Amino acid sequence: MGSPAVAQVVLPDSASMIKFQRQDEFYDSLANRANRNKFTGWLYDVLISPPRPYVDKKALALDYFNQYEGMVIAKIEIEALEVFGPSFTNPDKKVDNWAERFANTIHTKSNLKTIEKQLLFKIGDIIDPELMYENERLIRKLPYLKDVKFVIEQDSIYSAFANVKVLTKDRFSFGASGGVNGTSSGDIRLYNKNIFGIGHEFSVKFVGHLNQEPYLGIETYYKINNIGGRFLDMELGYLNTFRDEGFIYNLEKPFITEEIKWGYGLSVNRLFRTERITNDDPIKFEEPLNESYYNLWAGHSFNLNTNNENLTQLTLTASFHNVSFFEKPKIEPGNEHLFANRSMYMAGINLTQRRYVQDQLIYSYGITEDIPEGYKHELLYGYDANEFGDRHFFQFETSNGNLLLSRTGYVFMSTGIGGYFNKGNFEQGQINGELEFITKLVSAGSKQVRSFINLSYTLGIERYDLEYLTLRRFDHIRGFNSRTAIGQQRFSAKFEHVVFLPRQFYKFNMALFGFADLGIIGESNKLIFTQNYYSGLGVGIRLHNENLVFETFRFRLAFYPFHPSDMSFVGVVLDEQSKSRFMSFEPVQPYPKPFE
Repeated sequence: MGSPAVAQVVLPDSASMIKFQRQDEFYDSLANRANRNKFTGWLYDVLISPPRPYVDKKALALDYFNQYEGMVIAKIEIEALEVFGPSFTNPDKKVDNWAERFANTIHTKSNLKTIEKQLLFKIGDIIDPELMYENERLIRKLPYLKDVKFVIEQDSIYSAFANVKVLTKDRFSFGASGGVNGTSSGDIRLYNKNIFGIGHEFSVKFVGHLNQEPYLGIETYYKINNIGGRFLDMELGYLNTFRDEGFIYNLEKPFITEEIKWGYGLSVNRLFRTERITNDDPIKFEEPLNESYYNLWAGHSFNLNTNNENLTQLTLTASFHNVSFFEKPKIEPGNEHLFANRSMYMAGINLTQRRYVQDQLIYSYGITEDIPEGYKHELLYGYDANEFGDRHFFQFETSNGNLLLSRTGYVFMSTGIGGYFNKGNFEQGQINGELEFITKLVSAGSKQVRSFINLSYTLGIERYDLEYLTLRRFDHIRGFNSRTAIGQQRFSAKFEHVVFLPRQFYKFNMALFGFADLGIIGESNKLIFTQNYYSGLGVGIRLHNENLVFETFRFRLAFYPFHPSDMSFVGVVLDEQSKSRFMSFEPVQPYPKPFE
């Protein structure tokens, strides 16, 4: 067997090297002065970061695969490494403590047939570098895998042939979570993201309440990923808690790759008792609802050019969803449409372009992350067959995300408008916009530093009285839990500075963060900057082990100046934080944007 080729890092040119040498001299001098005092030295490490040459990791990966382009795949070998101990660079490394050895013993490694179903190539295919790069990205998205690497070796006898070795690194698939809501309710959740190593997921949550029946309830879900290697996912759920009782079924094949020409999905919910009309509905009701909901959608994509690097696609989509109420709460005049028995027929057209670059330490801790670049423009039309009067629906959204040309950061922008037309009147409409900027990862002594800035704006147009916006979600002011700060117009600005620490805490990676959030909320018919201001300031620490399927543990201390009367000035929280996700720019089912 031949030796695997190693991708070469392209160094900056001589002019750039001189530039960085002068910058290094300046920052070294500044660092020497700052380190004369412990406090100023710490501030230098956290706040001041010398620039470093940009390394294009996608280019390095493609350079590696390009060396074998056109060769025929003669053999495919799959090797699943233990959760703890070995790595891609040191596959023979042994674990160094009893806990990790025990965890490796009870963990079932991913079944090799399951990994094989994720591959987009087979024996006899010609090596395509872009396909290899895309396939690694898709496998990395699996919740039970930490990372994947394709190692290619040219055959020692037949130079036109190559052997592919697929190395995978599992996460420990067992997990647990829980929480307490005030003094009357709480829950604990147990789950496994890779049952028997075949990629199935199972979770069970026990939900308790001191005053509402059932006093101890259950939520359980079973999910099958990538059925038959066709990227088709299915989920079954049963709920019986003080909040919800019923059954849930989901089947979906999303457009996760540009090679998928048909996407489709089916969702069926039968809830005998629930607090919300749909799972993502922001409105919570005191009186339980008895309803059924089902949704069916399909779409087909067309390639508009053959440029693999910047492939533009046109996607046509259609959907049908129905909501039927068997019991309705008492409602005030003017809010009837919220509880209408209705059927919605929708059609959409999407123009998309997407590609991915690689980086680290954005939303994860030391593993490869795939950053989407591209755009998505979507136009929707819908016909609402409603028991209180039929309506027409229109929505337009556009979004764009790219690394800046200077590689100083990532920028994402989106804006949209949508709503219903009823007898010539525009109602239940909204205008929204978002701007997000993520700085590049820079060195600060032995630490790594990155900042996040997010601006968002939402304006409701002729919304119903029961529809309102809040600042309570993590998306706006972190830890803000007021139920009185509501309105139909909202502006929020969030800033976060994150310091990724090089040391570990019992195998958990650590990140310190500080944040400053501003939220303005109020009526829709007034200028937003003349309305109610709220803010949050705080610091915290996050702990995460990428070898585990656990969410990120977070401890946060926050202060809320000019806080509402139903919350305190200081907030201390120890909880879990789900990993944030990038907008992927992939076509999805046509659906009205939630007002939340």
